[in-house]
Amino acid sequence: MAYLETRGLGRDFPGVTALDGVDLSIELGRTHIFAGENGAGKSTLVKILTGTDRPSRGQVLIDGRDPAEDASLYKNVAYVPQELNLFPQMSVAENLFMPFDRTGHGGLLVNRSALVEEARTYLERFGIEADPRALVANISVSDQQLLQIARACTNADMKVLILDEPTSSLTRVEVDRVFKVIRGLLDRDHAIVFISHKMDEVFAIGDDYTVLRNGEKVESGRIADIGEADLIRAMSGRDLAFDEHFRPQGPVTDTIMQVRGLSGARFHDVSFDLRRGEILGFAGLVGAGRSEVMQTVFGFLKAKAGAVTVEGKPWTLNDTSASVDGGMLYLSEERKHHGIFPLLSLRENIGISILSLTKGSFGISGGREREAVQKIIDDYGIRTSGMGKRISQLSGGNQQKAIIGRAMATRPRVLIFDEPTKGIDIRTKTEIYKIMKGLAEEGVGVILVSSELDELKKCASRIVTMHHGRITGEFDTTNTSNETLVGAIFGTEAKAHAN
Repeated sequence: MAYLETRGLGRDFPGVTALDGVDLSIELGRTHIFAGENGAGKSTLVKILTGTDRPSRGQVLIDGRDPAEDASLYKNVAYVPQELNLFPQMSVAENLFMPFDRTGHGGLLVNRSALVEEARTYLERFGIEADPRALVANISVSDQQLLQIARACTNADMKVLILDEPTSSLTRVEVDRVFKVIRGLLDRDHAIVFISHKMDEVFAIGDDYTVLRNGEKVESGRIADIGEADLIRAMSGRDLAFDEHFRPQGPVTDTIMQVRGLSGARFHDVSFDLRRGEILGFAGLVGAGRSEVMQTVFGFLKAKAGAVTVEGKPWTLNDTSASVDGGMLYLSEERKHHGIFPLLSLRENIGISILSLTKGSFGISGGREREAVQKIIDDYGIRTSGMGKRISQLSGGNQQKAIIGRAMATRPRVLIFDEPTKGIDIRTKTEIYKIMKGLAEEGVGVILVSSELDELKKCASRIVTMHHGRITGEFDTTNTSNETLVGAIFGTEAKAHAN
């Protein structure tokens, strides 16, 4: 029997129908997959199920009752967002039980000792390897992700837990930790709704599925009764090539960038070369130092030692403005925090980076800006109802393409992609892979940092592996097995070099 249902659910916004006639049935004791491309309507559906949005038509039933008549029913549905949503300068225990009134720790004074002691029980249950008194900013990303799940479960009324891309920044080992926790939650009194674009995870954890496309439910059933190719076909409406590769095909020529003996936050003595005509991949566990290396090269983090040269000339470290002026751009994995201005329009988000192309005699030329922005929208296939739409209302994939498009308008020499397909559907991933491949073939130096080995093997010409802040190997992608790469990621393989 369904615990959470929707009947003929619809949601309209000005000029667009986000959901249309969606019927949904979620049973306790099972994991239900929400599948669909970015923009399919999954986020709108989740907002309605959690009570943060209201349907234009249709009905939601929780335990057979309508929450429109009793809003307290929404307490039975908990949601863990894709993006980390914690207070980094507060302790693990404080984050776990906030808001304190909801978890029974409210009042004029909060008993910190009781908070810490109760937190230990949750940390042990969810496999969180952190001290309850530690600042969240100082614990690993995987522990932060598990902490968000644990926080949702401090709600004693919770029956349905919705997890939105909970593993988007995690490696395989850390994903296994999350899955162990999820399976531990499943019983006759709880259900999990799991949203992911990673097919291996969908088939590893799912019991049931519902596919949305263009706001409509196109298919549902048991995961055991559908194959990966059929599920992807239902999501996208067409067949996709699983074995397609996106490694640059042109000749690899001169060295664009050299990094020698670079040391900084969480890494030491890192050296590598980036060559023209290739995509250079970086692999490693979360916390291995990959992002820190790139942020230090770009100047966002301070370098402690070492040197960088670009096209044979010394590179200025510790200065992001100098990096941008010199033709280096870093595209952060946290696009909502570091990549976009969420309250501004798509036009403003792109226009702010191309001022040199749009300025006129008396400031910014509106006509030039619209023309330049429209060209980027067309060239990169950004799907939007108009450039005046707020960028935060676009799907993650379209936000990412806008970021890449505005970056390329400045004609960079080196472009660093840090987890560029995080939370992005399979078809849009393919579009971004093609963009990266084209950039490399045009002579831009491209670095790809990714937690997905399959992604690196599809796109990178060479892969550099890191473990605990040090490089453990450098491999030619075409003749290196996954086992060898995993060994280097865990620091168990001898260092190897590509030819």
